[in-house]
Amino acid sequence: MGNTTYSNEKKEIFNANSYLNMELLRFTTAGSVDDGKSTLIGRLLYDSKSIFEDQLENIKATSERRGESTVNLALLTDGLKAEREQGITIDVAYRYFSTPKRKFIIADTPGHIQYTRNMVTGASTANLAIILVDARQGIVEQTRRHSIIASLLGIPHIAVCINKMDLIDYSETRYNQIIEEYREFATRLKTKDIHFIPISALNGDNVVNRSVNTPWYEGVTLMYLLENIHIASDINHIDLRFPVQFVIRPYNDDFHDYRGYAGRLSSGVIRPGDTLVALPSGMTTKVKSVELDGKVLAEAFAPMSVTVQLEDDVDISRGDMLVREGNVSRQGQDIEAMVCWISDKPIQLNGKYFIKHTSKEARAVVKEIKYKMDINSLHRITENISIGMNDVGRISIRTTSPLFYDAYTKNRDTGSFILIDEATNITVGACMIID
Repeated sequence: MGNTTYSNEKKEIFNANSYLNMELLRFTTAGSVDDGKSTLIGRLLYDSKSIFEDQLENIKATSERRGESTVNLALLTDGLKAEREQGITIDVAYRYFSTPKRKFIIADTPGHIQYTRNMVTGASTANLAIILVDARQGIVEQTRRHSIIASLLGIPHIAVCINKMDLIDYSETRYNQIIEEYREFATRLKTKDIHFIPISALNGDNVVNRSVNTPWYEGVTLMYLLENIHIASDINHIDLRFPVQFVIRPYNDDFHDYRGYAGRLSSGVIRPGDTLVALPSGMTTKVKSVELDGKVLAEAFAPMSVTVQLEDDVDISRGDMLVREGNVSRQGQDIEAMVCWISDKPIQLNGKYFIKHTSKEARAVVKEIKYKMDINSLHRITENISIGMNDVGRISIRTTSPLFYDAYTKNRDTGSFILIDEATNITVGACMIID
């Protein structure tokens, strides 16, 4: 009996360790209003058995009270009362679930054009974007807008889910028409890994299980794609970038001389003995130790959060950055970037803003608005430019102190920053630094 108990406990420990070490995929859903984003997520959770019985009973009861003939799986993500009443998503809803292969974080983002800024928030850390298309409507303006934003944000993979196939009798001809139209548009996007899947989120066709209604479709289900798409190479493990968030000085007898630099690795790998350069001072030093939760590590890699001890007493504070000798980031005060404007107050030429870049804060002035992008045609508008809410454009700024940065295409962390209104302290722009 004792052996059995020990065996079960040991098995539980192994299972827990296996879960902690599972690969994490972050993905976002986007599409026009009523394209079925919340229903799709509900179907993923339901068919993968990732919801509790009390949650299922709750949405069943809610569906019955509303007079609906079937269980409304969208209620799993539409948490706000206003959303449930209108049947739409207003805020970004995050959901977490796992399968034996992977852990997942889902960001369900709004479809209304006035909530495009919420899509920027939800997609900023995603590995993959699910773009939903209503099979009856085809490619619409919001499809293009969300695809462009996903491309600008550097999301490496896009899954175009052509939903509501049940409403067009699972027409292969219509499915192929939409694919052809999207592919023609997508030639202008930076994201090249694009997958197409015909689905019915309401009925579950090709979401978790293959559908008998689409015998002409030879591809994979959405769940198979989510579980198996290769994302390990999406992280930059070559260029070491370690923005310092906090300097740890315990000031007690046990750690009298301890000085550690805490932060999250934006990219690269760090090991004891590595020769590093501290920016902005340019001083060279070596890594004494790399620590996590009180344990010394042989190495750490992005996106781990660790504490680094150095062999030399170098003047380093929050906002500084550790990089590898011979592979330093760019430094400068004059920066060009693409901006997704998320404020109802238009961007101001020569306007002053706070800037937040990695762990560094500074002030910045918008020196030039170079152009605004036409979301539908991707043409550049250069005359009478006004960048307002949900617009995308190219700007030039000058900061009060140098930033240590990379191009966004090289590093999504060190290549991005946000602009903050000085008066209200509200984030007004999400920016991606250009090569």
